[in-house]
Amino acid sequence: MSDLTVTQHAPGIWEMTLQRPERMNALSVAAVAAMRAAVDEASRAGARVMLIRGTGKAFSAGADLKERQGMDLAGKLAHNQGIRAAIDAVGGARFISIALINGLAMGGGLELALGCDLRLAAAGVQIGLTESRIGAFPGAGGTQRLPRVIGASRALQMMLLGEPIRSERALEIGLVNEVVDAEQLLPRGLELAGQLAARSAPALATIKRLVYQGLELPLSAALQVERAAVPAILASRDYAEGLAAFAEKRPPRFTDSAD
Repeated sequence: MSDLTVTQHAPGIWEMTLQRPERMNALSVAAVAAMRAAVDEASRAGARVMLIRGTGKAFSAGADLKERQGMDLAGKLAHNQGIRAAIDAVGGARFISIALINGLAMGGGLELALGCDLRLAAAGVQIGLTESRIGAFPGAGGTQRLPRVIGASRALQMMLLGEPIRSERALEIGLVNEVVDAEQLLPRGLELAGQLAARSAPALATIKRLVYQGLELPLSAALQVERAAVPAILASRDYAEGLAAFAEKRPPRFTDSAD
């Protein structure tokens, strides 16, 4: 069995499924290489939305520590770089990514979910950055992405103690967007994906870029970046179609064209 599978549910809607249930979908060297290739393939094919989920009892238990134990330092560093590169590729993609946290999400598994734009979780699952328990730290983006999502104090508590939390608590602190019954996780993800795929792709890509870029800037500079993005959107065919649809009281038919 491949470490992951890629499925197209509908035009523009892709699903990447981690397929190592016997290893709790741990992120092996092969798995992260396949993940990076899947993101590149989906991007080239014009994906609008990508759902990411695991099989079995876990979303992902994080880095494959059994595999890493046999590596020398260069191998360990390369493995970490591979995980970071795959997560960065998800986060930097033009499409909208949705993590469907079907089960346990620890360490690099949660870091993968943090690299996604939206996160849905099944009820009662365990979520955490537990690296401090083995003398490490979340080195695939966790120390930077988690505070940006839930704030520094809560992020420090999660990372310093290395104690997982349940998905219901994750919802309370804003770590996940929704919690649903396990059997409703994929249907709800597909429902959201369908709604997003019906939006203007240039508009969604611009929103995503402005939010993430703005988080790195002082407010005054971020507002200038936002203002600079306005003319291209207001001049786009999609915006013209949106205005026409509003006036005609019909759903818009976007062409994904920015000019």
